[in-house]
Amino acid sequence: MDQARFTLTFGGFSHDEAFALLERLEAELRIDAVAITINETDEAKAIWETVAWFGTRSEAEAAREVIGIETAAIAEVENRDWVRESLAGLAPVSAGRFFLHGSHDRNLRRAGGIAMEIDAGTAFGTGHHGTTKGCLLAFDTLLKRTRPARVFDLGTGTGVLALAAAKVLRRKVLATDIDAEAVRVTALNARHNGLRPLITAVTAAGLHAPAIHAHAPFDLIFANILAKPLERLATGIATLLALGGHVILSGLTRDQERWILACYRARGLVLVQALRLDNWVVLVMQRKSMQQKTRKKYSSRVKSAVRGSGYAENV
Repeated sequence: MDQARFTLTFGGFSHDEAFALLERLEAELRIDAVAITINETDEAKAIWETVAWFGTRSEAEAAREVIGIETAAIAEVENRDWVRESLAGLAPVSAGRFFLHGSHDRNLRRAGGIAMEIDAGTAFGTGHHGTTKGCLLAFDTLLKRTRPARVFDLGTGTGVLALAAAKVLRRKVLATDIDAEAVRVTALNARHNGLRPLITAVTAAGLHAPAIHAHAPFDLIFANILAKPLERLATGIATLLALGGHVILSGLTRDQERWILACYRARGLVLVQALRLDNWVVLVMQRKSMQQKTRKKYSSRVKSAVRGSGYAENV
């Protein structure tokens, strides 16, 4: 991976505008960024920025010219050990039974619960972000009702959710990401946590990789990505779910909740839980099983019969 020495920052956008610019930067063949991301700069006003990293100033200047936004700022990245400094500032995270810590905090591991060691590095996800923590909390709640046998982590990042599922269920988990570096980091974290035999990490864009269909259908899918990809992949995700299976959706903000909820309800899924951390939302949805559908029809028939007989009962 090339070293990122300069940033090109486009600011003052809504979330969707910032994400659309990210997609434009990624699709533009004349732009070769080391990495591209979006960040929220003002939570109260919902203002976002799009940031691209480049190896040279001339590459950043050329990208700004291609995009045509002259107000975009170019800045040199300080020559500092960002990984080491970020580790020092990351406290352990507790999310239900799960306890995430960096290698610098091994001595803080709890006697009980599920501990995982995840260091900040070159892929997204240490458990500190509201979306990742929310997914872990939702998963912890779901485990009180079901024990999924086949699990898929879509957009795995550092593999936090895949590792959590493998560790608590002791079953094989499929983890995919569009970024090959994220897949490498996931495999590395799996090895560090003694879970390498249980994690299948694959580089894949979307849902068409052979490995995904070879492992389907899934009892649980984690999809901690962003709202637009969640919308685009809704049909595919619903199709990959086993009857009675659950999907944990995140990467969406409160203002996007109803939109994504409607997308998945239109595919036949029902809401089980909505969890909100700050401005982030986690939705747990289920594909109803035939048994549940039959039970619902039976309940409706009984209710109709009860109403027709003049009695009122809770069925």
